[in-house]
Amino acid sequence: MEIRLAHKSDLSRIVDIYNQSIPSMCSTGDLQPLDKNEQIPWFEEHIPTVCPIYVAEMNRLVVGYNSLSLYRGGRGAFRYVRETSFYVDNQFKKKGVASQLMEFVLRQCEILQVKTLITFVMAHNKPSIHLLKKYGFERWALLPNIADFNGKEFNHTIYGKRLINS
Repeated sequence: MEIRLAHKSDLSRIVDIYNQSIPSMCSTGDLQPLDKNEQIPWFEEHIPTVCPIYVAEMNRLVVGYNSLSLYRGGRGAFRYVRETSFYVDNQFKKKGVASQLMEFVLRQCEILQVKTLITFVMAHNKPSIHLLKKYGFERWALLPNIADFNGKEFNHTIYGKRLINS
């Protein structure tokens, strides 16, 4: 497996992987599939030296990705915080893709001078929570019943990891 910065040509595959997660009502709050063309601004906001998107590739096929985003719109006091989001193609789950992506991202955070990494996770997303705990993330917040999937309500959680102590 190779992990590298995402290229614009990867966007279609990134969106395909993301869209696979929507029916589970477990990995995202989106209810409808995303359109690749509508995601171009999202991709372009991810400047590699600030908020990169990394893809995991196997045999020249993108099988997963991890994106880092500014927290709270990049407000100055939060300049050392990034939100991480990770998704793996359904056919490649439980093959170590998410783990390798997370290990890579954690190493890159030092280069990017990220002090704190956070992520928002549905409270019933056991595989993601297990991965986060494996890498030292802790649950920092519970947002009760704020996700409504056609009448079914779920809790949303915030997990975080302090990478650099001041």
